Amino acid sequence: MSFQNPVFIPGPTNMPEVLRKAVDMPTLDHRSSLFGEILHPALKGVKKILKSETAEVFIFPSSGTGGWETAISNTLSAGDKVLAARNGMFSQRWIDMCQRHNLDVEIVETPWGEGLPADRYEEILTADKAHEIKVVLATHNETATGVRSDIAAVRRALDAAGHPAMLFVDGVSSIASMDFRMEEWGVDVAITGSQKGFMLPAGLAIVGFSPRAMAALETATLPRTFFDVRDMRKGYANNGYPYTPSVGLLNGLKLSTEMLLGEGLEAVFARHNRIANGVRAAVNAWGLDLCAASPDLYSDTVSAIRTPEGFDSTRIVTHAADEYGVAFGVGLGEVAGKVFRIGHLGSLTDVMMLSGLATAEMCMADLGLGIELGSGVAAAQEVFRSSKGNAAKAAA
Repeated sequence: MSFQNPVFIPGPTNMPEVLRKAVDMPTLDHRSSLFGEILHPALKGVKKILKSETAEVFIFPSSGTGGWETAISNTLSAGDKVLAARNGMFSQRWIDMCQRHNLDVEIVETPWGEGLPADRYEEILTADKAHEIKVVLATHNETATGVRSDIAAVRRALDAAGHPAMLFVDGVSSIASMDFRMEEWGVDVAITGSQKGFMLPAGLAIVGFSPRAMAALETATLPRTFFDVRDMRKGYANNGYPYTPSVGLLNGLKLSTEMLLGEGLEAVFARHNRIANGVRAAVNAWGLDLCAASPDLYSDTVSAIRTPEGFDSTRIVTHAADEYGVAFGVGLGEVAGKVFRIGHLGSLTDVMMLSGLATAEMCMADLGLGIELGSGVAAAQEVFRSSKGNAAKAAA
């Protein structure tokens, strides 16, 4: 693998040099007022990216998985009922965590490649007259399959059923890259991490709690120590943490939020959509299909690309690493060996993406898949040129 080449995995993502330098900082006293000048702007920046006026943001030295545990351990008690769909590797892992915490999980089995079944949620919630279901889990962007689900539709299902369950959303591979509206969608806990849209190294679990989720702290009895948001809240009031924080990463997060908000969230989302459209055009030119079942489910941060029946897709990923020093993502779980994944999120440009598509073409041609060199690159170029108006200018 070459450190000179960008990575095309769905996280950790490429880091802008300015953020890498922000993380690489001298030691400072994390109990001093100087730390507060890093912490509080980072918290405020995240809150803006979540599009919430009322959420309380908590940042733990962890990953998105720690964010899942923060959500359930602070709001639920053993035996509480949770509703979740299993439609990919990461929804499955969150379900598994709930079961290990002795929660009663009602699982809606959903084909990998499909989105969350909001209509089925509505049926189950409507039938739950005793309101035993305390939380609905939703994976906004299933990284294993490249599927983006409609969180607004899940909220509508809850409202149509007149059900008081809280809505917890895994936005690890969507927040800061795709539109996320915590307030508007009635999300009670939103979870993400530092290593995807925020363009930083892995190491921070970032969670937003609604006022309803904060109220649930008073009745929840699941054990929590490291992930106790009550302790974290007290620490923030004194410009500190209940334990040693990841100061460098928080400094990077402060700058990352400034960069994202400076670019403008709508511009960030449009950039991700444009690059994703270029990748999708390339896949179509190759004569291949995406794992996502329909265009309304296509993710703007990762594409899982199906390879022909009988071909081990992992060979493409291995070949890219060994021969060209480039990283793509392997298939996971039920789609292992059936798809390879191209991550197109975080610090990425049209030109960087073209290099990844060219590498994928070389790998597939090397491995005998009959891909015409340049076909996918040309298709993506047309998307990028037309979206920037260059084609029209050239013709004028």
